[in-house]
Amino acid sequence: MMGYSEKLSNRIDEIGSNLCVGIDPRPDLIDGDFETFVRDLVDQTIPYAACYKPNAAYFEALGSKGYAIMEKLIADVPKNIPVILDAKRGDIGATQSYYAKAYFEFMEGVDAVTISPYMGFDSVEPMLKYPGKAVYLLGVTSNPSAQDIETKKLDDGRQVFELVCEMAKQSEPLEGEVGFVVGLTNAEPEIIGKIPDSPLLLPGLGAQGGDLSLLAGSGRSAPLVINVSRGVMFGEGSASERALNYRNQIAEALGK
Repeated sequence: MMGYSEKLSNRIDEIGSNLCVGIDPRPDLIDGDFETFVRDLVDQTIPYAACYKPNAAYFEALGSKGYAIMEKLIADVPKNIPVILDAKRGDIGATQSYYAKAYFEFMEGVDAVTISPYMGFDSVEPMLKYPGKAVYLLGVTSNPSAQDIETKKLDDGRQVFELVCEMAKQSEPLEGEVGFVVGLTNAEPEIIGKIPDSPLLLPGLGAQGGDLSLLAGSGRSAPLVINVSRGVMFGEGSASERALNYRNQIAEALGK
């Protein structure tokens, strides 16, 4: 079975794009039908999307109808394009195993899930029992309050997110892969340099003001994708034009 990193790397190489299209559909900003909007977004951006990242909260807020729209949307994404479900789940092992079943057994098309690892490794492990699947652990996120916990210094000089990074080593005997979420707004070299060479999901470009130049010369071999949500979904021109613009910005910053 193809591993997650291989699938994502193949897609990046196929289209020359490291753009992750985030799907955070806000009904108050959408003209017309919600489902039509999200389907058009995918259809228009397929040529430039290395992967898609639907945010479960925006669909769940519409109740069972929204959840059904999300399930169908994910299932209909072309099979060669990875889907990262942005659910940020994190619970004790028994409960987490049921989240794993929901996303990796019963929801067709999910390749990876975002996970909050702050309850410890036993809240991550159940998600790593699925070959070809991955989890992205919240490392240093893009919100200003990341400094409240994630980048706090410990007595031994390490920062809290470095404890999360150690879970990559713990995961090695298991079937699934571990990647990390690192906000582009907090991706300084002294932080990126402490993250294992694992897949990276970097939100924060566009509306959050993330700086692509921080990625120059990082020398990583594992696939990385830069997420843009609002910047692709809303704004001047079509979603296709906006996605192309971000694809080009990212390629230039990465020296491609």
